[in-house]
Amino acid sequence: MLEILYEDDAFIAINKPCKLLVHRSEIDRHETRFAIQLLRDQIHRKVIPVHRLDKGTSGVLLFAFEPETVSAMSEVFAKGVAKKEYMAVVRGWAPQALMLDHPIAPPIDPYIKNQNTERLPAQTEFTCHAQIELPIAVDRYPQSRYSLVRAQPVTGRRHQIRKHLKHINHPIIGDSTYGKGVHNRMIAERFGVDRMLLHAYRLGFEHPFTRQWVTIEAGLDEAWQSLLKQWQWESAYEALMQR
Repeated sequence: MLEILYEDDAFIAINKPCKLLVHRSEIDRHETRFAIQLLRDQIHRKVIPVHRLDKGTSGVLLFAFEPETVSAMSEVFAKGVAKKEYMAVVRGWAPQALMLDHPIAPPIDPYIKNQNTERLPAQTEFTCHAQIELPIAVDRYPQSRYSLVRAQPVTGRRHQIRKHLKHINHPIIGDSTYGKGVHNRMIAERFGVDRMLLHAYRLGFEHPFTRQWVTIEAGLDEAWQSLLKQWQWESAYEALMQR
């Protein structure tokens, strides 16, 4: 049963679990469970994704009931009257604050012919909210450092946050595409967390029909909660949620 976070006459939002695809994908042909179909079966009503989250990303996922609503929300995003906020655990001690303006190319999809690989403008704002140094040797360093960061994408390129964090040498823990396997494996083995630590915890937007500001928040799963407790980051998380 999917957790429903918000619903009105135009929209419905869920807390998408990690490792659940939004919809069918040629890249993951073996998958049989999709958020769009699970939600349709749950509420017995057709839904259309307004935006997307990667398979490994959890958090707020917004759907519309009508195609016209999706078009209206596209204008909201284009006008900049929407705010997406993510949290991530990354390798290293991330900078306290950074506005990164770095163009990125779309991910290569082997099932798309003549794919456009042009690098497109992309901006993400990052802030660091907690840091830890562990006495565990990983790779060539005697200690391991990690940070809890907030990411707010200004643009909406695919894999933008993941690529931007890799670009500044602070890849997301659990990211098998852009991260570092030795750190991912250590966190899974030592701390029991085997997922990509990227979570869309808040979505705010001006409702295209009522013009009221809507804020939707998604709580953390057991893996996230476990790591925050083990690393004593619970107060940092609470402070982040109060921003």
